Amino acid sequence: MDWLRWLDRLIGQVVATAQWLVLPLILLLFLQWPLRDIVHCCSLQANDIGQIFFALLVAVSVTASTRAGAHLAADTLAQHYSSRTRQRLRKLCTIIGLVPWSLFVLYASKNFVLASVFGLESFSETDNPGYFLIKLALWIMALLIIAQGLVEIFRPLSGDDA
Repeated sequence: MDWLRWLDRLIGQVVATAQWLVLPLILLLFLQWPLRDIVHCCSLQANDIGQIFFALLVAVSVTASTRAGAHLAADTLAQHYSSRTRQRLRKLCTIIGLVPWSLFVLYASKNFVLASVFGLESFSETDNPGYFLIKLALWIMALLIIAQGLVEIFRPLSGDDA
């Protein structure tokens, strides 16, 4: 399954790259106060860019936590199950929960995301370009969840020869 390894590596690279968004986000959050109160300009622009970075970071963080096994789980009960049973439950929950939910998000948000992207929607307060990226982050999140879901579903169970 070369496509599975390729997809898994691609998701890993997206997650690894997106984690670096936290540094400029912290810097922009820090700079808002001096820009507003000392420099008297550009604090709204810093806020707008920070919102874009935050949306992209959150979009990727859901998949990052899934890959790390760090999101909320019913671990208290599941830790008594065998490893293979936990793997099967994870696949089942991905099939009946995560992937359908993500497909629904893509479908339900289609009109407002596409309108925003094709219209290159700006921030309403500042008229700065880029607000469409915040709405697009919703699709990035859903697509990454679907991609990670495919990796989870088709990954062989530990101990399998496949």
